Amino acid sequence: MAQDYYTPEQLEKLHELELQILRDFVKVCEENNLTYFGMAGTALGAVRHKGYIPWDDDIDIAIPRKDFDVLIKIFEKEYADKYYILNTEHNPNYPLPTTRICIKGTKFVEKYFVDIDCDFGVFLDVFPYDNLADNKFERFWQLWIAWFWGKLLILRSIKSPYLAIGGLGGKVLKCIFAMVHYTLKFFHVPKKWIYKQCKRVCTGYNDRKTRLIGFPCDTSPHWDTISRKQLFPLVDMEFEGMMIKFPRDTKHVLVSNYGPDYMKLPPVEKRKTHFPRFLDLGDGKLIEGKR
Repeated sequence: MAQDYYTPEQLEKLHELELQILRDFVKVCEENNLTYFGMAGTALGAVRHKGYIPWDDDIDIAIPRKDFDVLIKIFEKEYADKYYILNTEHNPNYPLPTTRICIKGTKFVEKYFVDIDCDFGVFLDVFPYDNLADNKFERFWQLWIAWFWGKLLILRSIKSPYLAIGGLGGKVLKCIFAMVHYTLKFFHVPKKWIYKQCKRVCTGYNDRKTRLIGFPCDTSPHWDTISRKQLFPLVDMEFEGMMIKFPRDTKHVLVSNYGPDYMKLPPVEKRKTHFPRFLDLGDGKLIEGKR
């Protein structure tokens, strides 16, 4: 019978597998003097729970682009027996502008990715951060154009991605998304070309030091923007028994992302994590989630 949500045992095993990747990730960063920091739900979990948000099922880590490039080369050279790198540069069918470090021999396929010819495994989500323009007008265009290309990359592969909006507005957006998807597909617009346009805009100011850095391709182009003063010096916080790096002013980041009541637990009905369409935790047992 297909599942809706994780059993406690499955979520515990998934958490441990992701922590395995995180431990190796942190080891590589520390040994090679690479900058990284926890972000989004991982930062919220560290502050509120000293680890995972209990119902969360992933870890989000950010790393400046120059260190990201070094990190990927090290993982490909020294950890190829354990992990593989998943992003559009390594597999043009990958539909996101992020990078995943995946465990070999596992499977983690979200329902929106079922029809994509790509090897999705249990992963650590890695977000390359780039310099953002100091000029407000230039930064506005950089953020929104990068965001546009990032969303176009998703729509090239997925006609109906996840939407938080319901009702008539959601239905209209789904129709627009489907039209864009089929248009891109009809004209055979290369996925890797779209990714390159996105990366070109994201990295356009990496030849100079700017006040802000960020990842514009999230739900909102402003969601993952942070100033260097808020970020550095990084601080150590506990996450599942490990000490890992987070922004100096993590409170500001959490208020920006989740509002001033970020320490308050959401209602029980909003705490559930949806089970992926297919899951294999490395034991060869393929578990199916609901369609």
